[in-house]
Amino acid sequence: MKIYVSHSTKYDYVNELYLPIRNSDLNKLHQFIFPHEKSNELFDSKKLFEEGCDLVLAEVSYPSISIGIELGWANMIRTKIICLYKNGNTLSQSLKTVSNKFIYYSDSKDLITQLKNIIL
Repeated sequence: MKIYVSHSTKYDYVNELYLPIRNSDLNKLHQFIFPHEKSNELFDSKKLFEEGCDLVLAEVSYPSISIGIELGWANMIRTKIICLYKNGNTLSQSLKTVSNKFIYYSDSKDLITQLKNIIL
């Protein structure tokens, strides 16, 4: 599967999201696209969705207008969306309009375990 990972840039997404996924078995089985893995420049996610993407993993623990825009595009073309939400943060109820799949996790290890149960 081609999986796009959407997230806010207002937290340590490299260590909390990118590296745990890259270092997991999931990385061997799927193509993950991390928008800021190589640079912090603007990533053209709209073009990615137009070209085809199987799944969006949206880390929604930290509010971001960019995530909302990306989820709107993904929802319009009926791309499957799974929202990732770290326990202790506030979840926006509006996310339920674009997805009915939510993973509530406590740390990176818990996140990977739960992702494996869903997308392996």
